[in-house]
Amino acid sequence: MWPFSKKGPSGFSSSSTAEQVTHGVDGTGLTAIVTGASSGIGTETTRVLALRGVHVVMGVRNMIAAKDVRETILKEIPSAKVDAMELDLSSTESVKKFASEFKSSGLPLNILINNAGIMACPFKLSKDNIEMQFATNHLGHFLLTNLLLDTMKKTTLESKKQGRIVIVSSEAHRFSYPEGIRFDKINDQSSYNNWRAYGQSKLANILHANELTRRLKEDGVDITANSLHPGMIATNLFRHNNAMNGLVNVIGRLVLKNVQQGAATTCYVALHPQVKGISGKYFSDSNVAMTTSQGSDADLAKKLWDFSMNLIK
Repeated sequence: MWPFSKKGPSGFSSSSTAEQVTHGVDGTGLTAIVTGASSGIGTETTRVLALRGVHVVMGVRNMIAAKDVRETILKEIPSAKVDAMELDLSSTESVKKFASEFKSSGLPLNILINNAGIMACPFKLSKDNIEMQFATNHLGHFLLTNLLLDTMKKTTLESKKQGRIVIVSSEAHRFSYPEGIRFDKINDQSSYNNWRAYGQSKLANILHANELTRRLKEDGVDITANSLHPGMIATNLFRHNNAMNGLVNVIGRLVLKNVQQGAATTCYVALHPQVKGISGKYFSDSNVAMTTSQGSDADLAKKLWDFSMNLIK
């Protein structure tokens, strides 16, 4: 990406890296879960959190890739605490198994980073018969968060440290359907548009964070929930679009963020003292950003919550 970019109120910009935005931050004693940690910004997020002393549990589909990531991190940071557990977010059974095994481990949970995602894939149903992008990007994370919330609450009370839930969204939420989320059309292949469906799932990420914030405040719990746009990054997310993938490979280095820059906002929201007490916000380039009217629609957020609860029963 271009080396020059304007800094925001946080002191960081689109060219800031994950290491830069967490410089001087001590995460010793904290435990985090990072989903989708075996590639792309998930791997960099894991590495930088581990560099800052955080014990990171990677939630991944590919355990072989996770093992390679862990070994690479340990070579660079011998003191790093990094573990891996199998997690397929498109399967409610897998999410429940992961949550059960994590709780059985007795580990605390200070930070939950819902990072994993798929983008603009062809129409496909999950094992639970839910459109794959909605199932993976939103519903799996919604269920995971709900199942781990009691553990986070317990950790927050015992450690006296604020818990943070970080949900990776995208600017693609701006290209969702005009009505925001087509609840009655999610599994309708005849009206399916892969990019609209992706945008819908990313809008759901923002609405999830917003409604979660409202509920956590209502409960008087010291846990924040925020969503973010990591930026346009040259990663394998584009694998389902040949033309886009080719374009990324040709000009990506010039106009897109690299992985170190792409993981910056996630690490900033997860660790930086500036974000303490901030909840229900949307971040971009390590600064609070504006979302759409749909992304701040409280009624739509409540409707999505109820709809999601019905799907995971």
